[in-house]
Amino acid sequence: MRGSITNGRVTDRMDGTIVVFIIGIRINRFFPVGRWLRVGRAMPRMLAELRSKPESGFLHAENAIVGLRTALIIQYWRSFEALERYARDADQAHWPAWREFNKRIGDDGSVGIFHETYVVQQDAREAIYVNMPPFGLGAIAGTVSESGTRSEARQRMMSK
Repeated sequence: MRGSITNGRVTDRMDGTIVVFIIGIRINRFFPVGRWLRVGRAMPRMLAELRSKPESGFLHAENAIVGLRTALIIQYWRSFEALERYARDADQAHWPAWREFNKRIGDDGSVGIFHETYVVQQDAREAIYVNMPPFGLGAIAGTVSESGTRSEARQRMMSK
């Protein structure tokens, strides 16, 4: 487990605008394994690289498995500009991996990849964690009790 469980109800302490970037892979054909395995192995390298460079604007990531064929990573970034700068930098792990994907896989249909990007203003989000270890926004900036004026979703949205 990544951290100790915080009993009770808390909300995140994150201030300012953030970017939520969801990126994933879908295995459309399990064979040959090498088609999707090569693609799947690229992301851990990118995350290790990002975690080693706090100045990149990368804040945090959470992994998820969706069904039998899809894995995704929810990433949190300081800004869209920071995310884009990383994605387009030929000296970082992403750009060569993207070029390799297009060269080796292209549109053959064996492996799908996707991403969604959301720029979220401070007053357009809220979070609640009940009996959870640090997660998502709460893992980035810590948490605070959501009692009193922060006990309902609408109040949490308005109190930021």
